[in-house]
Amino acid sequence: MSNSEEKRVQNTSLAPDKVMHKLVSLAKRRGFIFPSSEIYGGLSSCFDYGPLGSEMKKNIKDLWWNAMTRRQANIVGIDASIMMNPTVWEASGHVASFNDPMIDDRTTKRRYRADHLIENHIEKLRRDGKTEQADRVQAAYEAVSAAPDANRALYELIIGEAIKAPDTGSGDWTEVRQFNLMFQCSMGAVADTSGVVYLRPETAQGIFVNFHNVRESSRMKVPFGIAQIGKAFRNEIVKGNFIFRMVEFEQMEMQYFVKPGTQLEAFEAWRERRFAWYVSDLGISPEKLHWYKHDKLAHYADLAYDIKFEFPFGIEEIEGIHSRTDFDLSQHQQYSGKNMEYIDQVTGERYLPYVVETSAGCDRLFLALLSDAYNEDVVDGEQRVMLRLSPKVAPVKAAVLPLVKKGEMGEKAEQLRSELSASFLVQYDDAASIGKRYRRQDEIGTPFCFTVDHQTLEDQTVTVRYRDTATQERIAMAGAKLFLAEKLM
Repeated sequence: MSNSEEKRVQNTSLAPDKVMHKLVSLAKRRGFIFPSSEIYGGLSSCFDYGPLGSEMKKNIKDLWWNAMTRRQANIVGIDASIMMNPTVWEASGHVASFNDPMIDDRTTKRRYRADHLIENHIEKLRRDGKTEQADRVQAAYEAVSAAPDANRALYELIIGEAIKAPDTGSGDWTEVRQFNLMFQCSMGAVADTSGVVYLRPETAQGIFVNFHNVRESSRMKVPFGIAQIGKAFRNEIVKGNFIFRMVEFEQMEMQYFVKPGTQLEAFEAWRERRFAWYVSDLGISPEKLHWYKHDKLAHYADLAYDIKFEFPFGIEEIEGIHSRTDFDLSQHQQYSGKNMEYIDQVTGERYLPYVVETSAGCDRLFLALLSDAYNEDVVDGEQRVMLRLSPKVAPVKAAVLPLVKKGEMGEKAEQLRSELSASFLVQYDDAASIGKRYRRQDEIGTPFCFTVDHQTLEDQTVTVRYRDTATQERIAMAGAKLFLAEKLM
């Protein structure tokens, strides 16, 4: 097939409110994401990654792991247990304070984060140019944390500002209440309080309690980092937006231990590296990424930024970068009675290291990549759906398509598939017209298609088709493996 046989027209405009519906439909239809236990009616905010989804998610994690450990001489990885001694969560503050302030709309029975309602209200005031009013509400909001009854103060601020539900416009609110987000379960033969453990709500604490184990076994010197990818669980009251907010999710975190006083320099360095990774390694459009500086900080932090992405439903966080001070190590030192200090072998200086954290949500990033890649255009007068995924992220790297499935042409195509499959995930497709097969690959984000045709039998070349432009060229069949390897570098 020559280049002129497949003509592409520029992308058609897409309404943001329709993109999510299309993404959810495509994700299920093509095997990216399924509703969990769907045959029994499913379970709220729980999802299963299908054949293509599991491959793509693995690609994301591999790219993160390589960037955070393989390319860094002073960062190593661990895989800590999901269940830990419950005192870990007392020391970290999760048992006492890992709560969200929730408020219900009496009319619709929907539940909202009270703090999010106020923060969104402040942002809207600033967008509308009401800076003075926004500053006043911001000051009142910041004073809430010091109020003897923070719940009541949040409620009064919401009522006083006449803040409405964002999706319905209703404002018949209940009082604000606190909900603990940790899942509690029992360990042992008897379900009593002595056997209470928690499913971890974050992966960071598994790193902190292993600080000395990792440092000693790996002979690491400050500054150094510990990276981890793993599941975390939060009993989210407010769920939704597909896989953006789930009760079971996967985190990709790195804790970077530094000498006190050097944390701001390390923080800025990691802020620059992490933003660049989204563009260089994942191919996300840089104009869809935004920085958000936290003015209201967590109790453990002295500086915090979020990297946010323009989802179809709004600009939301995909990664947090935090300067955590020495809070975590000092808490575990106090609760465990174990000395968590680092001793500089050159100077003899002793100190509790400060920590710079980078924490990305793998599932949110998966959704961001789908959102960024989703594209509709027209080829040969037909509408096509395309996932413009980076070849590094795409679950299927190439498709092998015989123009005729039987005889020598089919044999050549199977030979090529076998050679490529030793190194890459490749699909073989000989059903329907070549145009329909191209469309199927476009829809799952396959960046390259190799077509075995009559000319292949004559000169041992194949047509390689590029997903994004729908253009084609001929290359030697023997060079297809090297071609893919170079494109995936």
